[in-house]
Parts: sequence; structure tokens; C-alpha cells
Amino acid sequence: MASGNFIAYYRVSTQQQGRSGLGLEAQRQAVMTYLNGGNWTLAGEFTEVETGKGSNALDRRPQLRAALAAARKARATLVIGKLDRLARNVHFVSGLMESGVEFVAADMPQANKVMLHMHAVMSEWERDQISARTKAALAAAKARGVVLGASGPTNLRRNIEQRQEAASAFAGRLQPVLDSLVAAGLSQRAIATRLNEMGLRTANGGEWSQTQVARVLKRLAEQGD
Repeated sequence: MASGNFIAYYRVSTQQQGRSGLGLEAQRQAVMTYLNGGNWTLAGEFTEVETGKGSNALDRRPQLRAALAAARKARATLVIGKLDRLARNVHFVSGLMESGVEFVAADMPQANKVMLHMHAVMSEWERDQISARTKAALAAAKARGVVLGASGPTNLRRNIEQRQEAASAFAGRLQPVLDSLVAAGLSQRAIATRLNEMGLRTANGGEWSQTQVARVLKRLAEQGD
């Protein structure tokens, strides 16, 4: 149950989303659901509309700077609707952790700083890998003289192979976490629940289910053979 002073921060990444309100209402709802009950005060709300790209994301977010300043002044906790709205950059999240302002993500309120950092690491890695794979695939296709958008058995087979390689790499990154949960005696369903609580997402960015956990464990077992 939430208690104390809070400063809410919402962010969307395009002007179009800002004008339409797309995503903002969902973030506000998530924050209010988190704050529901308890003895709390929402001391302020700040809304940002920007891309979030660039080497120094904080300089591109004046509303976040203002929210942090307000939180320090009010000795309040910064609350956000979704962690991925704050940043998918490890250094950025680490900087926030060292800023002296406590913050919590409404979509994963049980997460401690270690879990938040792990989530940022996974998100940044996945973002970079998607970008790298896309650029490499386009460059390779162009070098072979392939017309982008064309379909056929060869293109389909190559796509399947790339997806399988990505799935194996994802399973490998997750293996230490899964090994610890399996060693703790958790069932596959309980493991799915724990991964969701930690804020870790599947390779497709969704929530975990028992079936998805079983698939990843099977893939790890096959890789170990």
C-alpha cells in the first residue's frame, strides 16, 4: 500500500502520441492504481513528449529534470506508469539511481534497484540486437542484389534460421536467472509468475506463461546436449 509524497512522470515518444493522448491515459491509470489506498499525496504531475534518443537522454527531457527537482524539494518518490517509458538505457537508469531521488515503476512496484537495473540491461540489449540484426540483414540482402520485400522459399528459410538463432541467444542470456529459479524448486508456472514480477519480458516483449517457460527450458536443454 503506497504512502508518502509522490511526483508522477509520464512520457510519450512522439508529438502525435502527445496530441492524441495515446499511452498517457494508460500511464496515469497505472499510477493511480498503484497509489490506490494508503496515506499518500500526489504532489505534482509532469508530462514529457520527446523521442528519448541521443547520448544524453536527460538533457532531452526538461520535464523529467523538473520532476526530479520537485521530488527532491518535496522529499517525494518519483512514480512512473511503466519502466520502459523512463528509459531503455542502462547508464541513464543507473544515473537516476544515483540522483538521490527514489523512484518506483507502477508496473513492477516490488522491483528493487537490482531488478530495475537488470530490466534496463535486458531492454537495452534487446533494442541494440534488433537494430543490429535489421541493419545486417538489409545490408546482406542489398549486397546479394535482393529486392527488399520479395518473398520466396530461400528468404523464408533464412528468416526462420535468424529467428531461431535469436531465440537461442535470448535463452542463453536468461539461463542464469532460470537456473536459480529451477534450483529453488519453483514450478514452471511459478517461474513465469516470478519473471513477470521481476519485469523481465519474453523475446517478443510480452508477459511470461507456463508454456513459454517450458519452451525456453527445452531450448536450453537441447543446447546443452
